[in-house]
Amino acid sequence: MNLNKNAVKIAEKMLERQEEFKIKFIELDNGTKIIDCGVEVKGSLEAGRLFAQACMGGLARLKFSIKNFGDFSLPSIEVATDFPALACVASQKAAWSIKAENFSALGSGPARILAKIPEKIGYSEKAKEALIALEAGKYPDEKICGSIAKECGINPKNLYVLVARTASIAGSVQVSARAIETALYKLDCLGYDVNAIESAFGSAPVAPVIDNDAKMMGITNDMIIYGSKVFLYTKERIDAAKLPSSTSPAYGKPFSEIFREANYDFYKINPAIFAPAEVYVNNTKAGRINPEMIRKSLSLVFK
Repeated sequence: MNLNKNAVKIAEKMLERQEEFKIKFIELDNGTKIIDCGVEVKGSLEAGRLFAQACMGGLARLKFSIKNFGDFSLPSIEVATDFPALACVASQKAAWSIKAENFSALGSGPARILAKIPEKIGYSEKAKEALIALEAGKYPDEKICGSIAKECGINPKNLYVLVARTASIAGSVQVSARAIETALYKLDCLGYDVNAIESAFGSAPVAPVIDNDAKMMGITNDMIIYGSKVFLYTKERIDAAKLPSSTSPAYGKPFSEIFREANYDFYKINPAIFAPAEVYVNNTKAGRINPEMIRKSLSLVFK
């Protein structure tokens, strides 16, 4: 099992069907392969699904569905994995800060494993090719990609970069595909061993897209905080009541408001809010889907 090899295979499949997925391929002078899923192109639902699947090192199954929220419905993304710690913590978690002049993004994907940026879950791998996924409004340049490749110990020509802005359909899908990731993040914050989670299933509504990255950042987070549902399977004793987003003192506000109150600094936000709305640990339920807040978030975006 090699998450980077898995992810590169997914990227290569995307390259074979660019027109169908409404994406674009750009090769930099150093050979780095940029796959635009939603920056200068429209992108698509399937581009978002494959973006998320590659982000998880190919260790998850994702599909679209429609979920009812009281008197309205929204498209949703469902994610299932039998390797939650590897797929969501070591790979999918956006834990690599990529910063350079006029460029800033958080990196996800199995390239983090090669760069030794994963959490403490006891996993490593070797690969000649790597994939990183960036939520950004423009492409990283040759210098940035060269630096990423160096951190991964690979030739820049063997680096694949998926990129989509938040205000794109692929960007919206890949954020909603992080419901399980947020559950494991909350477990880690509470001191639980994420390796104890044997399998996981999650779903979250996919936010409709408007051409405003700042507003989309708020509504995509609301889809997780107030609309996601996660099932965790484990033999360990875990207090499910501590996991939902409703345990945060900030719960009940649109994320855009929470972010503004923190002076637009993620690190000043109470981390308890970054969690699913409803969580099941084996057969124990905690939290609830909050249709009222989903509707409020949508109304703020489209007013």
